[in-house]
Amino acid sequence: MKNIEVGKDAIKKELPVIPKLPGVYRMLNEKNEILYVGKAKNLPNRLKSYVSEKNHIIRTERMLSQTRKIEITTTSNESEALLLEANLIKKYKPKFNILLRDDKSFPFIYIGNKDKWPQITKHRGKKNKDGFYFGPFASAGSANWTIKMIQKIFQLRVCDDTVFKKRERPCILYQIKRCSGPCVGYIEKTDYSKTVDSAIEFVSGKSRKIQKNLSDQMEKASENLDFEKAAILRDRIKSLNIIQSSQRVNEANLVEADVIAGFKESGKTCIQVFFYRSKQNWGNQAFFPKHDPDDKLEDIINSFIAQFYENKNAPQTLILSHQIKEKDLLEKTFSKKENKNVSISIAKKGTKLKIVELAIKNAKESLNRKIYESQNNKNFFEEIAQKFNLHSNISLIEVYDNSHMQGTNSVGALITYGEEGFIKKRYRKFNIKLQKNEQDDYGMIKEVLNRRFKRAMHEKENYLSFPDLVLIDGGKGQYSSARDTLNELGLYDIPVIAIAKGKFRNSGNESFFHNGKEFKFEKNEPTLFFLQRIRDEAHRFAISAHRLRRKKGLSKSLLDQIDGIGSIRKRALLNHFGSARAVESASLDEIKSVDGVEEKVAKKIYNFFHE
Repeated sequence: MKNIEVGKDAIKKELPVIPKLPGVYRMLNEKNEILYVGKAKNLPNRLKSYVSEKNHIIRTERMLSQTRKIEITTTSNESEALLLEANLIKKYKPKFNILLRDDKSFPFIYIGNKDKWPQITKHRGKKNKDGFYFGPFASAGSANWTIKMIQKIFQLRVCDDTVFKKRERPCILYQIKRCSGPCVGYIEKTDYSKTVDSAIEFVSGKSRKIQKNLSDQMEKASENLDFEKAAILRDRIKSLNIIQSSQRVNEANLVEADVIAGFKESGKTCIQVFFYRSKQNWGNQAFFPKHDPDDKLEDIINSFIAQFYENKNAPQTLILSHQIKEKDLLEKTFSKKENKNVSISIAKKGTKLKIVELAIKNAKESLNRKIYESQNNKNFFEEIAQKFNLHSNISLIEVYDNSHMQGTNSVGALITYGEEGFIKKRYRKFNIKLQKNEQDDYGMIKEVLNRRFKRAMHEKENYLSFPDLVLIDGGKGQYSSARDTLNELGLYDIPVIAIAKGKFRNSGNESFFHNGKEFKFEKNEPTLFFLQRIRDEAHRFAISAHRLRRKKGLSKSLLDQIDGIGSIRKRALLNHFGSARAVESASLDEIKSVDGVEEKVAKKIYNFFHE
C-alpha cells in the first residue's frame, strides 16, 4: 500500500459519520500534529474528493501520505467555517496551508470623548474605550508622525492622565507650541472642546474646512493687529499643508478602502496592502506569506485576505490586483462581521487601476529586496562558518546581551536572526531572578542560557528550537561562561562566539572569541558590519526591556513575577519577611510557615528563586 493510500483510508473511515453540514476539517499526522486546515460547504463531499481523485498535485500527495487522522468541526454556515478556518490556521500554522506571517495589529489614533480634556494618543489592540478611532496606519512611525503634526495644528494634549492631573506648570510641549496647556488652565474648556472637534473633523477628511477656518482666523487676527496670534495660525496652516501633501494624492478619491496587490517570483510572494481612510493614504505594508512554490497567486491572495481580516476590521471596499475564487463568500462574511456592506472588486481601468499598479510595483520591489537580503544572509552565514571554522551549517543565530543600572532591574535579552532577517516572534527577555547575578555579567549569562535551554530541553516541541550559533555580546569571560553553561547542559554541538568592542569601544575594532582563539575582521569587511548589526539589535532590545522593567519596578515587587501569587499572599509574605529579597533568602520550611501559603505554593516560590 502506498503512503498516499494510508491517508485516504483514514478519511474513508471517518466519512460515514461526518454530517452533511458546513464546517472545518483538520488533517493530522501520527504525532497528532495538524498538517492542514480546510473548510467546506458540505464536509463529506469535500473529503470525498481527496479519496476519489486520482491525480492530485504534489503538495496534496505529500499531505495525504502523512495523514493518519481526520478531525472535523461543524458550523451553522459557510461564513462561520471561513472565519474558523482562518483562526485555526493562525493558531496552529499547519505546514500545508498558506500562512500569513507577521500578523500584527496596526496602530490607530485615538481621541477620547469622555474626558473633560480629551487626549490624543496612539492605540493598538481592542477598541474598548469610548472615543474616536482613526486608522489603521501602516506603521507606528506614520501614526506618530500624524499625531505630531496634529499637535502642531490643534495643540491637543498627549500626556497621560496621571501626569496631567499633577502638573503645576506647563511642560515643554506648551513652550514649543504643541500643546495649549489645559493642565494649568491656559485654555478655556469650551475653546479646547472646539479644538478637539476640529481635530476629529480633520482626521475624518474635512481638511479643507479646517484650513478655511484657520485662514479666516489668521486674517481676522491681522486686521486686529494681533500679529503674534496671526503668526501662530500661519504656522498651523503650514503644518496642515505639510500633512496634506504627505498623504500622497488620492486620485481615486477612496473614502474607506484597502488596496491589496500581489507579486510572485521564484516561488515566493509579496502582498502589498495600501490603507485609504477619510480620502487619505495612511501608508502601506508588505507581507510575505508562507506557501508552496507551486501555489497560484490568486489562491495565495484569497487565503491572505481571509486570515488578514480574521482579527481586523474590513473597510467598505477591497480593491484587488487579481480575481479570487471566494469573492462572494468573503463579501458575505465580512459584511455580516462588520454589520455593513463590504464589496470586493478587481481594478480594471482608470485611477483605481493606477493605484493597484503602484501596489504591484511596490510588491515587486519589496520581494526583490527580500530575495536579495535572504541570499545575502546565506552568504554571511557561510562566511561566518568559514571564518570561525564551524563544522555545521548556519541558518539560525541567537544573540544575547544584558542590561542593568548599577545592578538593579537586570535583564537578559535574546534576539534571533534567520535567513529572512530578524525573527521577532523568537525574541525573549529574561528578568534576572538571582540576586547574586544582578551585578555579575558572567552570572547573568549563565542564568539566561540555563533558563532558555533547560526549558527547550524539557518542553521540546512547545518552545524555541535550538539555534545553529550563539553570539554573546562580551569578551573572553562572557565566552567562557556561555560555553561552560552549554557544556554543562550537554549541548556541546552548539557553537558559541563572543563579540567584544575594542580598547576604546570604537566600532570596527571588535574582537571575536571562539574555542580559545581571538579573531579579527578587516574594518570594512561586510561580514563584520553584519555581525555588528545583529549585535546592536540585541543591545537595543536589552535596553528597551531594562527600561520597561525599571518603569514597572517603581510600583511592582519581585513577587509579582511568580504565577499564582496574588495580592493576599503577596501581602502575607511581605508582612512576614519584610521584603521580597528576604523571601528569596528564606528556606522552604520558612516559606511554608507563612499563613495562607500551602506547601505547593511554597515550593513554587522557593523554586522561582533557586532554580
